[in-house]
Amino acid sequence: MRFEVTVGKPAAGGGFVGRSPEGVVVFVRHAAPGERVMVEVTEENKSFLRADAVEILEPSPERVEPRCVVAGPGGCGGCDYQHVSLDLQRQLKASLIEEHLSRIAKIDLQVVVEPASADDDGYNWRTRVRFAIDELGLTSFHQHRSSELIAITDCPVATEQVRSTGVMADRFEGVQELEVFGHPNGTSPVVNLTTTPRGFSHTPEIDGVGIVVDGNILQPPGRVKVTVGGRSFDVGVDSFFQSHRVAAEVLTRAVLQAAKLSKGDHVADLYSGVGLFSAALGARVGSEGKVIALEKNASATADARRNCKDLNQVTILTESVNAKTIAALLPGTDVVVMDPARDGVGKVAMAALCNLSPRPKRIVYVSCDPATFARDVATAMEEGFKLSSLRAFDLFPNTEHVEVLGVLEPQAR
Repeated sequence: MRFEVTVGKPAAGGGFVGRSPEGVVVFVRHAAPGERVMVEVTEENKSFLRADAVEILEPSPERVEPRCVVAGPGGCGGCDYQHVSLDLQRQLKASLIEEHLSRIAKIDLQVVVEPASADDDGYNWRTRVRFAIDELGLTSFHQHRSSELIAITDCPVATEQVRSTGVMADRFEGVQELEVFGHPNGTSPVVNLTTTPRGFSHTPEIDGVGIVVDGNILQPPGRVKVTVGGRSFDVGVDSFFQSHRVAAEVLTRAVLQAAKLSKGDHVADLYSGVGLFSAALGARVGSEGKVIALEKNASATADARRNCKDLNQVTILTESVNAKTIAALLPGTDVVVMDPARDGVGKVAMAALCNLSPRPKRIVYVSCDPATFARDVATAMEEGFKLSSLRAFDLFPNTEHVEVLGVLEPQAR
């Protein structure tokens, strides 16, 4: 089904809001606000449609030519905004953050999305790329909202280090998934393969690149050492690390600035991963201070212990963040820093943090999902906290995703 649509504001999921000739809401991908486009419907639901803009009848002045050949309709689902300028991308992300805060937390706030670095052109930023492998053994990405695979030979948002491994020119028969992890501030990249039940036909030999197959190191290195702020972090292939090439530096600086720590402070680092923030927080509070880091992923906490081994004031625990662990481990915390996954903290755990005795002086909340961030902020406000500041960073250029950092502080009761 095809029809014309005049495109309006951005919507969560990388599309834009329009209406069909019958007045049905249509979420249109590959368009821009103000454009008149011909769309092709890709999904029908009871109350709305999803569609791709397949012909641009009246283009936006902010429209640009994507560098990726599979960034358009029917292509890869990764880069939602590659067809518009970076300035417009950041405006769109800011408006989505503002909408979530207004609708969910009843906060009206003007947001500015900051570039990750002055030279960021939206490409050559992703240090970690996961590929699906098709039936021919070719590196592939998924179509948007589909299990269909699209074989690719290049990914311009990936760093040159990732692209230079050559995996996108090789075949991997018997492999289900392949991930390349390499960082410009780190050691040689690692290719991590997960095989299918029928097995793996051959091990690629790539000069200077580690090969890990089903968790077994077949060609060293099997880990990546990344330097952030002059400190080395040892990261395994099963542990999370920020994907933008400068994200770790940017967020560490921003967290320290927001936390306003003093020597001797007691700090909780929740969802602490490989200890990126834990190490910086530990150095800031000094030997007379204390950092308790909670992370449920055992691989990540093993990495964190290596990364913080010289900081006796940092305690790394393999624990989930929930009301029980908060009540048992965090009384007396001066400042909370947390960087949860996309699903956020949740109402019960958020309320438990806000009701620690005494209450924390501030909660520094790093989030990659403005909707769950706004939900958790709303809970904190119900428990007597206020959102005292917010910053947003464009750590996922050419996609709809954005990183936010908010500071929550208690109000007088």
